Amino acid sequence: MTKEPQSTLIPTDVPHETGQSPEHKLPRSRHDSISSAPAMKSAGHVIVDSLAAHGVQRTYVVPGESFLDVLDGLHNSQIETIVCRHEGGAAYMAEAEGKMNQLPGVAMVTRGPGAANAHVGLHTAWQDSTPMILFVGLIPFAHRDREAFQEFDIKAWFDTGAKRVMVLDHPERASEIVAEAIFAAMSGRPGPVVVGLPEDILRQPVDPAIHPAIPVATGGMGSDDAEALKAALASSNKPLFVTGGNDWTPSAAEQLTDWLERHHIPAAAEWRTQGTVPFDSPSYVGPIGYGRPRPTYDLLEETDLLVFVGTVPGDVITDGFVCRQDWTKKNFLVTVDPSLRGRSGPVSRQILAKPGAFVRSLAGIELEVKEEWKAWTGRMRAEQESFAALPAPTPADGPARMDTLMANLVPRLTADALVTFGAGEHTNWAHRYFPTRRYASMISARNGSMGYSIPSAVAASLAEPRRRVVTIAGDGEFLMNGQELATAAQYGATPLVIVMDNREYGTIRTHQERHYPRRVSGTQLKNPDFAMMATAFGGFGITVTQDKDVPAALDAALAAIDNDHVFALIHLVVEQRVMAYQASV
Repeated sequence: MTKEPQSTLIPTDVPHETGQSPEHKLPRSRHDSISSAPAMKSAGHVIVDSLAAHGVQRTYVVPGESFLDVLDGLHNSQIETIVCRHEGGAAYMAEAEGKMNQLPGVAMVTRGPGAANAHVGLHTAWQDSTPMILFVGLIPFAHRDREAFQEFDIKAWFDTGAKRVMVLDHPERASEIVAEAIFAAMSGRPGPVVVGLPEDILRQPVDPAIHPAIPVATGGMGSDDAEALKAALASSNKPLFVTGGNDWTPSAAEQLTDWLERHHIPAAAEWRTQGTVPFDSPSYVGPIGYGRPRPTYDLLEETDLLVFVGTVPGDVITDGFVCRQDWTKKNFLVTVDPSLRGRSGPVSRQILAKPGAFVRSLAGIELEVKEEWKAWTGRMRAEQESFAALPAPTPADGPARMDTLMANLVPRLTADALVTFGAGEHTNWAHRYFPTRRYASMISARNGSMGYSIPSAVAASLAEPRRRVVTIAGDGEFLMNGQELATAAQYGATPLVIVMDNREYGTIRTHQERHYPRRVSGTQLKNPDFAMMATAFGGFGITVTQDKDVPAALDAALAAIDNDHVFALIHLVVEQRVMAYQASV
């Protein structure tokens, strides 16, 4: 880390050198009596105390001199400080934790270069609607607008890709700004919030009182909404629910599943959000998005009533704003975002509610089950079961295959297993075969961000250490944040890492062959020994080149996790041009 210049503490009663000149004294009425004044704390320490009071369990950090006082506050805090190896990895970890919990994930980075490196995680949180807070250390307030070392305009950088960008210019608002940031990240459509922390402001002494949590409105389904939905369902022969987003709770997911199954109504999953309705539910009919199986590809046009819950029909679901654009179609959109940001196609009715509030009301709607619903759901469910049926587990002669790995991995998984992955063709095997049986059991980047697999797996393993966490990475994707295996080793995260090595950026090669056939350019890779890297980082690593060795490699990797309590990596070297969905889309 480049050493940053030291700054002097600015007295609370001396105006700053800029034209803004904020007053850093607390209101005099709170300091009239010295004997009754509470013991003061620095603003940085109050930020940490406030995060802990609001229930934050860990923060993902790449340290910098600009927020030393916050780091000092974390020293004796109940919050676990996870020191990461790159700001992009730290931001991804916070974003992944935000997907798993109701509270935002929290990352902390330094100014300038650190903030720039963390931007990728913010973009992921923005497009994936994930509650997340990024704290960014800043130059001293007194140095602002003088092009000081690593100075940048935090609002100009982040304003278009975050729900709010706040700067702690008044130290007495330290606890309030934490409460505001958590509220902003969770309210409405969830998303990322950025909080700037000027270095000198953090050291100012303030009243340590903790600002209360700000209640988040959940909306709800009014009587008019309920009647409209009930009438639409009653007149429908082929209804379809689509679940998505990161604003669910396990209980809401279970309640929705129970209602759907009782009424024999099908549900599909938004791209990379599988598990809200379990993989093996008789109502689950598959994912909708890139690489979708052929049966669900036609669902949007065939259904006569779509009910989106927690998401909207966006670019990916509608194949680039092409499917389901006929405004005579019935679409009910259940989202607490009144702007319907990202929506494509018709809107018959919007129900302003978060998933939990909607499902509680939905549970009270009882309908006479139609035979048409049973036939419709049964047909789609049979097609999904056929599509997701595992390949034969017996290895074939020749090079290692992802089909064989998944056929042998899935039976070895616990019922609550969780999968994470980033972007690339290697993710298709998880979409198709991984048994997502609860919310949340698929943690991924729906903005197509590479480098997400390892950080998200580390965060998932730390957040839920008793669950089997699996991550599937491509060879190109793995090396973008593979160094976070050091973080896994340092803090005891134990994911199973599968690296599918086809020595290329496969997704781009696929597009390239489609548009520029037989002109391969800019997509080929020469890879290191990933298993040796895993061993060097302190985990277990094994390379598999032949299909016959896949079962034994899985057994060895899982044994290392369970017995030695380390992460394990399987370096699976496959043939270059191999895809999971060639016969199904």
